[in-house]
Amino acid sequence: MSDHYFTAEPASPDERRTLTLRLAGRSVAMQTAPGVFCPDRLDSGTAVLLNHAPAPPEAGTFLDMGCGWGPIATTLALESPDAHVWAVDVNERALDLCATNVAAQGCSNVTTARPSQVPADVRFDLIWSNPPIRVGKKVLHSMLLTWLPRLVVGGRAYLVVQRNLGSDSLAKWLVEQLGDAYEVTRLTSVKGFRILEVVRTSDGGPTPLEAVEDTGAPASNTDI
Repeated sequence: MSDHYFTAEPASPDERRTLTLRLAGRSVAMQTAPGVFCPDRLDSGTAVLLNHAPAPPEAGTFLDMGCGWGPIATTLALESPDAHVWAVDVNERALDLCATNVAAQGCSNVTTARPSQVPADVRFDLIWSNPPIRVGKKVLHSMLLTWLPRLVVGGRAYLVVQRNLGSDSLAKWLVEQLGDAYEVTRLTSVKGFRILEVVRTSDGGPTPLEAVEDTGAPASNTDI
């Protein structure tokens, strides 16, 4: 039985392997396993986000929306040890791998959680995500309208989306849905990926959706 990375409990064997890569300017060993997003390497979109998003603030409350095995959460935790990072996913194996990987780097400032486990009053200064495409428009849009309205005023989100898989149409949709309380711009375009910057400029805009659908998985390959 094949698993999707957004399967809550993968049926494939939990056969772990170690990848060595550079995160936050240092060499780190990270565990991965089948049944999660991109288990064999650091995904190209995630690499673009990590290499080209602005440096995170020194402190604050951050969200890795769709953490997978944890390269984004680990980077945020290492770069900003005084921040609290929420690493959110629907895949239990991914959450376990992420928790294992951040702990292996000595990071005690990360909380791994399913979306429904994040308290409703938590607000975020920063969101980084390689957001899900394969889950389909309905779930993707619900996910974005659940988490982006939880930015504080002045908070920023950075979303990496492949250009030929709908980054420009997603940016247009975000402008329409979020309204005047947010600014949505294309920060940069690298190797076929766009990084979209979403800045909350004032109160107002949509109210966060209740997390009735556990959506928090990372990106893949279908048009938005």
